[in-house]
Amino acid sequence: MTSTQHDNSDGAANEITFQGKKYNRVREGLADILNPRPVTQQAGQGGAPAKQSVFYNPIQQFNRDLTVLAIRAFAEDLAALRLVRHDRKLQKLAKGGGPRSSKKRKRHDGSDNPAAVDGVDGAQCAKKAAVPPRSMSEQQEISCPAGELDEGQSAAAPFEEASDHHSVEAPQSGVANADLGHRPDATVQKKEAEDTVEPPPKPPELDHSPPFRILDALSATGLRAIRYAKEISQVTSVTANDLLPSATASIRINVEYNGSAEKVRASTGDAKALMYEVATNHVRMRPYHVIDLDPYGTAAPFLDAAVQAVTDGGLLCVTCTDAGVYASVAWLEKTYSQYGGLPWKGPQCHEAGLRLILNAVATSAAPYGLAIEPLLSLNIDFYVRLFIRIKRSPAEVKCLASKTMVAYNCDHGCGAFSIQYLAHTREKEGKNGDKYHTHALAQGPTAIPRCEHCGFKTHVAGPMWGGPLHNPHFISRILNLLPSLDAKVYPTIPRIEGMLTLALNETLPEKAPASTAPSESASVDEPFPPLDPALRDPFPFFFNPSTLSRTLHCSRPSDAQLRGALIGLGYRATRSHTEPGSIRTDAPWHVIWEIMREWVRQKHPIKEGAITKGMAGWEILQKDRSKKGFNDAKQELRDAIEKADGVQGLTESVQAALYRIGAKTAGEERVDGEGEGVEDGGDDDGGEALKVVFDEKLGKEAAGKKMVRYQMNPRSCWGPMSKAKGGE
Repeated sequence: MTSTQHDNSDGAANEITFQGKKYNRVREGLADILNPRPVTQQAGQGGAPAKQSVFYNPIQQFNRDLTVLAIRAFAEDLAALRLVRHDRKLQKLAKGGGPRSSKKRKRHDGSDNPAAVDGVDGAQCAKKAAVPPRSMSEQQEISCPAGELDEGQSAAAPFEEASDHHSVEAPQSGVANADLGHRPDATVQKKEAEDTVEPPPKPPELDHSPPFRILDALSATGLRAIRYAKEISQVTSVTANDLLPSATASIRINVEYNGSAEKVRASTGDAKALMYEVATNHVRMRPYHVIDLDPYGTAAPFLDAAVQAVTDGGLLCVTCTDAGVYASVAWLEKTYSQYGGLPWKGPQCHEAGLRLILNAVATSAAPYGLAIEPLLSLNIDFYVRLFIRIKRSPAEVKCLASKTMVAYNCDHGCGAFSIQYLAHTREKEGKNGDKYHTHALAQGPTAIPRCEHCGFKTHVAGPMWGGPLHNPHFISRILNLLPSLDAKVYPTIPRIEGMLTLALNETLPEKAPASTAPSESASVDEPFPPLDPALRDPFPFFFNPSTLSRTLHCSRPSDAQLRGALIGLGYRATRSHTEPGSIRTDAPWHVIWEIMREWVRQKHPIKEGAITKGMAGWEILQKDRSKKGFNDAKQELRDAIEKADGVQGLTESVQAALYRIGAKTAGEERVDGEGEGVEDGGDDDGGEALKVVFDEKLGKEAAGKKMVRYQMNPRSCWGPMSKAKGGE
């Protein structure tokens, strides 16, 4: 192997000669990738690559760095889980070996023997099938019926001891030779019977290098596979698969160049066929602990095979770059055919896309009794990246309907939305104290055909995943890794820290964290706890203050002012990682609109004529509490005039309307005088109890480390790039 190379900075390409051929080398992380043909730069396009023989996109280095850290955190959790299982096994052995040991004692005593009716010792029959004899004499001893041995003498105990130690040593019984008619004297027989007493079981030794297999199903250059092998110490083998022979040839060259042949194996073939073979042929192939799907476009065709090929409790990493499908209504029929749900129109479209893809994974896994737990779900640039734990649990699969939802979105009006879950799950306690879930149909619909706030039509989105998007313990585990990393190897650390901190705060903690430092309680020696399988996301989606201000034709309040108003009313508020300038809160929509009406009344009155009847903002402002009595009186009189029949009927209708208006006004004054009201705003009538204060100091985020929360475009003409063409 000969190579000539020149030093280059991370991410930069330079020419080298390897095995007599010239390549462009690109360094990323601890891996070097050789491209057999130079990447042609197109003039006048801001340095964007025009053609490439093997797919490589430097913009997705953030994706690859994050994936390495996520798999590393998952591997540490898996190692901690294996230690916990090992300790449990030791404790069970210390208490007497568990139920299997007690079963052996019963068979040793001659009781509970299913084969006793046939006159043959069942333990001997079992050991005959389990441990093949090494000699003819051993075969004769194993086939010896129980009646040929003296009372109290058993040939099963030595085999049980050997079985506990995974040994196939020759048994030592009371039979001295192959002549079964020869019996030893009573003294020897008694001594050997005492020697055959089963000793206490020896604790099994823990394997210090357990297997950890990764499948890079769509490997292209093999960059991900090589990085996994070199940067994750727990990895024992990586399969780098690609459909094109030219790609796998490139993978072999890169593997040889990086010296990773011991761990990385190149495979040529269809990824679905490979995963289906793993799922169905467990004798020849073992399931993978991690499967990484990073296609050019959608991962939907690979989901069914992937959930079956990953091991129980394994990690599935999914990338989808078809944002024009899952986050747009332009091709809603394609969205439904690929992900089983309808897209969302509005600022929340990318979070809805995350939930559509999660629902597609969950429905692909459910028929096989597999449940999903999203550990981390991110919308990044032009794609989504999901890290999902797949575990075999038919009981948890039953909770899927109660975590599946549809949304009614006022996309042409004010932007408000409401959620409808398909089922309900309730936790109950059995007589023995165990918890279990019951399931029932949901009552619906939860929304009327028109928006209750502005009166515009609403549209349906979904069905989609309604459970949590992240496991906060898993995010904390990744954040704890960052201080020990080399910034030259992982140049995207600042963005990883910022985005993961945003995702961590999306869970709406009861108290805002005093700093952005990761939790010190998350120890690598303990596995992080899983989420409740019936847990829903209590406050999915967010609102955009710019959209609200545009609806009311007023200036936009600052984020700190809005957060201060929400926190002052007792609600929580944070950001969403999917949309800059967004606010994620547990406040209901009628409270949000009351805050905006107060913003208009207190701070920025609307210009006369800016909003006219028939606009969404007009209907919302009509519910202003300062004009509420006047508007109600007008509506009462208008209805009375329309329903009146003749002069006498008109007089009676107006008098009745005036009486109702007076009674309602007196009741409201009585409530105000007693100081009672609806604390959280209730409906629009109870909104008069709200005291909205735009406390900017209260809503200002705590001073801490400055972070890169939202990525700016790294260069012009960036994005998914053109699809790679196979080499000739």
